[in-house]
Amino acid sequence: MQETLHYLLMSDHQMIQKALVSSVKDTGLTPGQPKVLDYLLHHNGAIQKEIAIFCHIEPASLTAILNGMENKGYIERKTSENNRRSLHVYLTETGKKYADRLNLEFNQIESEALNGFSETEAQQLHELLSRVYKNMVNFQKKEGTDK
Repeated sequence: MQETLHYLLMSDHQMIQKALVSSVKDTGLTPGQPKVLDYLLHHNGAIQKEIAIFCHIEPASLTAILNGMENKGYIERKTSENNRRSLHVYLTETGKKYADRLNLEFNQIESEALNGFSETEAQQLHELLSRVYKNMVNFQKKEGTDK
């Protein structure tokens, strides 16, 4: 039996998630927090709506994740001087330390996942997966299921 595309994508994602969770189990990070930390590492001071969109997390779920991260001292939320209703999320020093660690772990896991791939194959895979993602974004827009 040949595995379907959705099965392979789901299985690959689960295996990478499992490797990541295992590699950072000593940090106390909960599911959802690593991708938020990774996003903030590159977009420090982002508003919650941007984080939710990029990380594919429902706003209510993101609020719960951010509350946990704030309680652990990984992030701080500040209101904008221009718009008091807009909360910006910033990494603390502790959060930056964990985000840097995650970056190293992501790189190691990706290296393992691509073991035996040539540089050209790895680049092609990246380009193909990017195209799948863009197609699915367009499909959701067309179907009216994007949020």
